[in-house]
Amino acid sequence: MQIILLEKVVNLGNLGDIVKVKDGYARNFLIPKKQARRATKEAIAEFEVRRAELEKVAAEKLATAQAQGEKLAGLTVQIAQKAGVDGRLFGSVTNADIADALKAQGFDVEKAQVRLPEGPLKIVGDHPVSVSLHTDVLVDVTVSVLGEHA
Repeated sequence: MQIILLEKVVNLGNLGDIVKVKDGYARNFLIPKKQARRATKEAIAEFEVRRAELEKVAAEKLATAQAQGEKLAGLTVQIAQKAGVDGRLFGSVTNADIADALKAQGFDVEKAQVRLPEGPLKIVGDHPVSVSLHTDVLVDVTVSVLGEHA
């Protein structure tokens, strides 16, 4: 299916690009999230009329994400979990736990924005974690997992 992108999409293209994607990806993900439209002649003409407005909105989103990223950069979040004497956790610290801890500190972060490259954290200690606030804004945060002895 040919679609026109209404905002930048990772690994796909920038605002205004006309790309070909699988029907299901467009129908079930991109179009409902208002990230794309079908690339019909009418949609392309309407997009060209609204291009400046959409670029302005995209620039505002990027500026907001960069401002939040500057506040978030280098932050350390502490999360307490039950752990054994050897420092291994009973369970794990997931991206949802980290997102909740960041929300408690006043940052609006969704769990999908928290990147855990090695999977959930399973040992006590400090762990570097990336938070993707925008497709162009990636911030590193330190998560300090504290062990509570049961």
